[in-house]
Amino acid sequence: MNVRLPLRFFVVTFAWSWVVWAPLVLAGLGVVHLEEDLRALLTFPALAVGAFGPAVGACFAVWTLEGRAALTAFLRRFLSLRFGWQAWLAMFAVLGAVNVVAWYLPELFGVDRPPMLLPSALVFPVWWLLMVFLGGGQEEVGWRGYILEPLEARFGLWRGNVVLALVWTAWHGPLWFIPGTTQESMPLVAFAIGTIGLSCFFSWVMKASGGRPMAGLMVHGTYNAFIPLFPTIATEADASQVRWWLHQVLLLVVGTAFLLRVARARGAGGGR
Repeated sequence: MNVRLPLRFFVVTFAWSWVVWAPLVLAGLGVVHLEEDLRALLTFPALAVGAFGPAVGACFAVWTLEGRAALTAFLRRFLSLRFGWQAWLAMFAVLGAVNVVAWYLPELFGVDRPPMLLPSALVFPVWWLLMVFLGGGQEEVGWRGYILEPLEARFGLWRGNVVLALVWTAWHGPLWFIPGTTQESMPLVAFAIGTIGLSCFFSWVMKASGGRPMAGLMVHGTYNAFIPLFPTIATEADASQVRWWLHQVLLLVVGTAFLLRVARARGAGGGR
């Protein structure tokens, strides 16, 4: 519990991402003017580059605290894809099932089901790869690949993942002020609930994979890839977002259940 956290990781992570996103945030708030076409052109590249903040923060922390050789060893850990069948199966089956249930179930109670947002299910493999490396998965170089272990060592299994989820939620904060992002339509409280669930589930995936950090990129990218395949976010103004709330609560339930397996394996209470 006396583990010292590398605070420079958090400083660099937030600074990198928030500085990259700042022009779009200022444009969204009306502080600066960007032509609509230019803003649309810049949005995805800026979001993708900003999402490298946790990776930049991790690399900076390892390099400055442990040296270049340690940084090389850190990056080499991401080359292994030998996760084991449980991790591979869970990231697709569990996240896919949660998305399908949240997407379909409200229709039984009279809530119209939104159509798939991808042009075809056949493009999903390409979309998945894009999400793994540019659409959110790259965050995991820092979150699960670097800072998860120190947080769990410092705060314990449960509190460590909750702390990470709250930091992760706060880091996303500027995206609510950028027009065109999915966060623009998401209730923040629901997002935080789901992030806690994802933090717990992603932690289990990392442990099931034998601690191989590439599993973090894969599972995060898989979650993001399912969003347009089984959309649960309503983009209409003043929408109730019943699907999104259901989706996020289900993530919390599932994530808690999977992390409980880790806690039970470690002994009563989960310890560290």
